[in-house]
Amino acid sequence: MISVLLPAWLVGILTFTVMSAVLMFWGIGVLLPLALLRVLLPIAVLQQPLSRLMVAVAQQWVASNQLVYRVMHAPAWHLDLRAQLDPSRSYLLICNHQSWADIQILFDLFHGRTPFLRFFLKQELIWVPIVGMACWALDMPFMKRHSRDAIAANPALRREDLATTRQFCEKYRHRPITVVNFLEGTRFTEAKRDSSGSPYRHLLRPKSAGLSFTLNAMGEQFGGIIDVTLAYQPTTKHRAWSWLCGEQAQMAVHVDTLPIPSDLIRGDYEDDAEFRMRFQAWINGIWSRKDARLERMLSGADQPQMSTPWLT
Repeated sequence: MISVLLPAWLVGILTFTVMSAVLMFWGIGVLLPLALLRVLLPIAVLQQPLSRLMVAVAQQWVASNQLVYRVMHAPAWHLDLRAQLDPSRSYLLICNHQSWADIQILFDLFHGRTPFLRFFLKQELIWVPIVGMACWALDMPFMKRHSRDAIAANPALRREDLATTRQFCEKYRHRPITVVNFLEGTRFTEAKRDSSGSPYRHLLRPKSAGLSFTLNAMGEQFGGIIDVTLAYQPTTKHRAWSWLCGEQAQMAVHVDTLPIPSDLIRGDYEDDAEFRMRFQAWINGIWSRKDARLERMLSGADQPQMSTPWLT
């Protein structure tokens, strides 16, 4: 692996450069023409085959990144795997969020083990070169996430993201999918934790409304919830740069599957206060356990050996 032969900063530059080249090849060279073809030929019989072909292209992008990552870093994650996964089943995946590297790591972890991951993304990301186009082509939902002040001034804005969630769920009601939801809504920092009054040490407060609506629309389709916890190695660098530099090759990862309570699949989160309270209590319980797990993982008290078959 190159990370032991070169200084970390050079490994970071090389990793970023090669991954960018891979993204440009698959994104601009292959995915963009297919996306344009789908727009220019809005024929119903062609839409699903083109969508499947674009997903196959995206999977090749993930496989290429895996190869780059193995050559540059040779990951030896401390992986605690407690999940039996079926790529023909749909899943809802939840994960703590600390860096944009989380997305790359999740793609790596679940490539070939679940249906292709779809993320709920901030609206602003649609303008990111190549990435925004690729996410749009792959039918990932873009959420506007209005500020509290904007919602207070116009309560109707609260339902815009729910409408986006509804459209997204309808599209995949009868197709296998892995829906990824970073419940914190943004990347964790201690400053955000303190300013938001989060009761957790390593997490922000979870946002439950979108998750509830996803379960309401697709809950019976999901084979369960994949609960992922990522614990980065201590670093003085930005976490994403530390990951690119190969310093996170031995990060700790916990993967578990959780059942979805049948009484929480159907319910009116917005207008039923009793249902909303029960749903939030369920999510807060998951988040409390995740926070305690993160504490053990970061302290080194909960680090099993790497599971080699998962990474090959």
